[in-house]
Amino acid sequence: MKRVLEVGRDVKAKKTKARRDKVKELMGVDLGETAMGLKLQLIQELIPLALIHVGEVLKEEVRALAGQRYQRDGDNGYVRWSRQWGSIYLGDQKVPVLYQRVRDKRNRKEIELNVYRALQEPRDIDEGLLGRILLGLSCRDYRGCSQMIPETFGLSASTVSRRFIKAGCRKLKELKRRRLDDLDVVGIVIDGKTFHRDEMIIALGVTTGGHKVILGFIQAATENASVCKDFLNDLLDRGLRIEDGVLCVMDGSKGLRKAVERVFGGHALIQRCQWHKRENVVSYLAKEQQETFRRKLQKAYQEPTYEKAKAALMKVKKELSLINESAVRSLEEGLDETLTLHRLGLFEKLGKSLKTSNSIESVMSLIEQRTQKVDYRKNSNQKQRWLATALLEIESRLNRIRGYTHLPELRTAIQRELGIITKQEIAA
Repeated sequence: MKRVLEVGRDVKAKKTKARRDKVKELMGVDLGETAMGLKLQLIQELIPLALIHVGEVLKEEVRALAGQRYQRDGDNGYVRWSRQWGSIYLGDQKVPVLYQRVRDKRNRKEIELNVYRALQEPRDIDEGLLGRILLGLSCRDYRGCSQMIPETFGLSASTVSRRFIKAGCRKLKELKRRRLDDLDVVGIVIDGKTFHRDEMIIALGVTTGGHKVILGFIQAATENASVCKDFLNDLLDRGLRIEDGVLCVMDGSKGLRKAVERVFGGHALIQRCQWHKRENVVSYLAKEQQETFRRKLQKAYQEPTYEKAKAALMKVKKELSLINESAVRSLEEGLDETLTLHRLGLFEKLGKSLKTSNSIESVMSLIEQRTQKVDYRKNSNQKQRWLATALLEIESRLNRIRGYTHLPELRTAIQRELGIITKQEIAA
């Protein structure tokens, strides 16, 4: 038994020595002439290449304190002492390093290396974990999926969980309290997503520059008018400006529509999603008829002007009246609101972007990619943390909408339709 233990210790010692030899080798590479601040930033950003440069950066500070190697004393009586193994953070990885200690010979005390201390403080570690977990690494699998460098210590599942919760709470707070005063929003796309038995209603703003911005979300059971009204009022409380007119793109939710009318009043036009309308209508038909009428409705909506589109839809309505009266009623309900862009004369310029709620549907798809591995959610806060984190991570990746150069025209058309007198007109 004693022999077995000794063999085990020898194997462990050999592995430790091999790992440390690798660290020494990497730390021995010359970094060259680079500013110290930039080096520190590079060290914590470039992994695992950063490990190559750590040794040189630490040596520079030692030389500044204790002079060149083999020099008897530094300017302040500082001298090199023994070398010691320690650890630093590279991004969110804890890595062992061998560093030179420096001692104040006169006052008989150790001198702390500023570079070493700085590298022991993980920078944006929670942000790094958020990104990895959102892209599919569960907390339980993190250790095995961490960057493959032999000297990495790794992080335990509990450590990752604590840091993810902390970072998620920060993201949720950021999104819920974010001010909207500086945004010139001309369009708002609103839709709901089922998120583990709850409805998460999300609002995506489109600025006059064409940029997509996550305005916020609210957790609800359904898209009822009361909840949607509270949600929209919260957007106004955080500074959302609608006085110059906005186009609200949404599906056929009656609660959502009622909330927009009550809260935004005469400052908003509604563009009903043509895709939802088409699918609602064909859902009343037999399967063998659905594809035919789907094509006819699609062709009608593709007409460039309001008059032509309305005439084509009336023709489809006449055909449907011979087949299914329920489909006719579905088509008639809110029909004019599906043609708002046509009526404003901007369908050809902005139809691809704003005739449907596809812009927010793509956001929903990205949310699904980032949260589908989570099959157990304990409480509301956890759900909202995951959603807020995903939304903010997705927001930075969103492209401007197609035809964004025509958005100022949309603002003018909305104001003309609603009879809004702008500040510029008052001044004139």
